[in-house]
Amino acid sequence: MKRVESIDLVRGAIMIVMALDHTRDFFGMPGISPTDVSRAGAALFFTRWITNICAPVFFLLTGTGAYLALRNKSANALSRFLLTRGLWLIVLELVVLRCLGYQFNVDYRVTMLLVLWALGWSMIALSALIHLPLPAVAAFGIVMIAGHNLFDAVRPATAILAVLHGPGFVVNGRHIVFASYPLIPWIGVTAAGFALGRIYDWAPAARRAFLVRGGLLLSAAFVALRALNVYGDPSRWRHQPTTVATVLSFLNTTKYPPSLLFLLMTLGPALLALRAVDEGTPRWLRPALVLGKVPMFYYALHFPLIHLLAVTVAYARYHDAHWMFESPDLARYPFTAPPGWGYGLPVVYAIWIAVVVALYPLCRWFAGVKQRRHDPWLSYL
Repeated sequence: MKRVESIDLVRGAIMIVMALDHTRDFFGMPGISPTDVSRAGAALFFTRWITNICAPVFFLLTGTGAYLALRNKSANALSRFLLTRGLWLIVLELVVLRCLGYQFNVDYRVTMLLVLWALGWSMIALSALIHLPLPAVAAFGIVMIAGHNLFDAVRPATAILAVLHGPGFVVNGRHIVFASYPLIPWIGVTAAGFALGRIYDWAPAARRAFLVRGGLLLSAAFVALRALNVYGDPSRWRHQPTTVATVLSFLNTTKYPPSLLFLLMTLGPALLALRAVDEGTPRWLRPALVLGKVPMFYYALHFPLIHLLAVTVAYARYHDAHWMFESPDLARYPFTAPPGWGYGLPVVYAIWIAVVVALYPLCRWFAGVKQRRHDPWLSYL
């Protein structure tokens, strides 16, 4: 299958931005939430806010990539692939990355159900949805995205509700399992992305017009609905003592689970980004294109690298690093911060850049391997 360059490019760009948020998780100041507009400054807020686009684009383009795979796969073959790859992502999340990336331990006292967990289940759901007519898949995705906030007042009293529309505890006791990426409406975003794939069968002019109009429409809908402050997000914005703080409150939408307004705020610019690079990749963005061809490989490597860097810094600073292997409760996830731990944004940004630069040669090598070879297992990375 010939890859769509603009999709790889946008996917690669959001993978780069994603690493910034995860670097902040390990090296930022503990105890200061970037979404707490009463304490976080604008720089910290926007360091987190800019990364909000990552997960929605990842899910959206997963669906789009599945549609494009139909160019050289039958629906039944694609369904089997989505099912098996979804199961593999769940195992990758709960076993490999949980122990070797996020937490560096195997005690399982704390386990978070994160993005690969939700992405895996979204693929499993899509393996069934692709057998429906495309308008039905699109309607399913749109209804799930637009309507799920009707259930904001329902608190997850069971594990199933926590998984579907938490966030909440699946298990809360000696061993904690917390569903931070509830499946609704991530499955809806993936279904909408599958329907979006149809535009890549259109003439270029029609596709570009759709991306511009769709991006502007979603962005305008976000501003209008957020201004009304009635529906679309369980957290209402409020006037703050300063104009800047009020703007931050307006933009501070809910990610867990992603609200309608959160998705409008992120998917609108995502469509505009797809249009901006639809005619070709600027030379300065070629490295992002490489990462976008091997996103799962990059994802699986960047967490262990960031965590390993934190271990190295802790050992150099304290002559010990045991804290970096300890996560006994949810408040100390994914590691226990040593005394005085945490660095300002300049250090966080410098480490982030170093991580991306370090991973680029490996990703370029693996992208070459995938281009030269077509072993079935390579499609799972």
